[in-house]
Amino acid sequence: MNLNDLHIPYIIPTVLLIFALGLKFPTFIRAWRDPDVRATSLLLLLASAVFLSVAPVSIHEINSVTGMPNFGATWTYSLLTAFCGSCLTMIITWREEPSVRRRRRIRRVWLIYTGIIIALWVAFALADATDERIYDFDTYFANTPWLRELILLYLSAHMVSAVAAAYMIWRWIPKVRAAWLKAGLVFLQAGYAFGLVFDVAKVIAISARWANTDWDFLSTDVAPPFAILDATLVAIGFIIPQAGPFLQQWRRDQSAYWVLRPLWRAVRTSVPSSAKARVGRLAPLDLRLLQRQQHIHDGLLRLAPHFNSQLLHRAYEEARAAGHREDRAHGIAGAVAVRAALEASRGQASQNNRVEPARLTGDFDDIESIARALYHVRLIDMIRQRVSPTESLNTHA
Repeated sequence: MNLNDLHIPYIIPTVLLIFALGLKFPTFIRAWRDPDVRATSLLLLLASAVFLSVAPVSIHEINSVTGMPNFGATWTYSLLTAFCGSCLTMIITWREEPSVRRRRRIRRVWLIYTGIIIALWVAFALADATDERIYDFDTYFANTPWLRELILLYLSAHMVSAVAAAYMIWRWIPKVRAAWLKAGLVFLQAGYAFGLVFDVAKVIAISARWANTDWDFLSTDVAPPFAILDATLVAIGFIIPQAGPFLQQWRRDQSAYWVLRPLWRAVRTSVPSSAKARVGRLAPLDLRLLQRQQHIHDGLLRLAPHFNSQLLHRAYEEARAAGHREDRAHGIAGAVAVRAALEASRGQASQNNRVEPARLTGDFDDIESIARALYHVRLIDMIRQRVSPTESLNTHA
C-alpha cells in the first residue's frame, strides 16, 4: 500500500468522527435510555462506519474478504442509507418533545429506510456484477439490470433525506434561540446542500451513460468531494449542539477552578477543612471544582468569628470611591476582610472558637470576586491601609 492508497481526504473526517464517538461513549454507557443520547451515538457510529467503508482501499478490502466483487459498494451504500435515516430521526428527536407521535414518526422513518436497505441487497443478489469497479461503480453499471435500480434507489433515498431534512431545518431555524443549536443547524443546512450537489452530479453522469455519453468525471471526480463535505458537515452539525454547551461549561469550570485557587489556598493553610473526602487530580473537573468551592465555604464559616463588618463596609466604600465597579468593589472588600480574618485567626490559634455561620453576610457569597481580588496583593494592602490606619486589624465585628 502506497501513500496514494490512504486517501487522506477520507481519513481526516473518519478520525474526527471516531474521536467524537469516543467522547460520547461514556455518556452513552451512563444514559443509554435517553433518546437524544441514543440518537446522537447511533448517528456518529453510522457516520464513522460510512467513512471507514467508503474509501476505495476499504471497498477493495471488503470485496477481497467477502470474495464477492462489488460487495463493498453495496455495503457502503447500505451504511449511507442508514446514516440518512439516522439524520432524519435525529432532527425529529431534537424538534419534538417526547410523545407517542414522535415515536411513531421515528419508527416510520426506520421502517422506510430499513426497507430501502433490504431492497438494495435484493437488487445486488439478483444482479450480474462480476467486474470489480471501485471508482466508477455507478456509471459503469448504469445500464446493468438490477444494479441500475440499486444505484437509483440509494441516490433517491439520499436525495429525499437531504431535501426532507433541509426543509425541516429551514422551518425550524427561525424558532431557535439557542446559539449552539442554531450553529449546528447552519452546518446541517450546508451539509445537505453539498449532499444535493453530490446527488445531482451522480444523476447527470448516469443520465449521460443512458444517452451513450461519457460524463463519468462528474461521478468519479466531482461528486466524491461533495459527499465528504456533506457527511462531515452534517456530523459536525449534530455534534456542535451537544459538544458546544459541554465545552462552554468546561471552560467556565476550568476558569473558576483556577480563579478560586488563591482563596482556596489561603483558607486551606490557615483554616483546615473539616471535609474528609478527597478528590484526586484525575477526577472530573466539575467534581474538583465543587470540592474546592465546598472547602472555601467551609473555611469562611470557620473564619466567621473573626470577620470585621465595619472593616468590610469601609473597604467597599473605599473601593467604590477609587472607581471600581460594584461587583469588583465587593470582591476587594471581601478580600480585605478575609485577609484580616486570617491574621486574626492565626493570632488566636490557641483558642477553640466556635463557628458562627450567622456572622457571614451576603458580601461573601461571590467567592470568585474575592478570589480574583486576592491576585492583586498590592491593591488589597493599599485599600486596607486606607480604611484602617490606626485601627487594629484584629478588631471583631
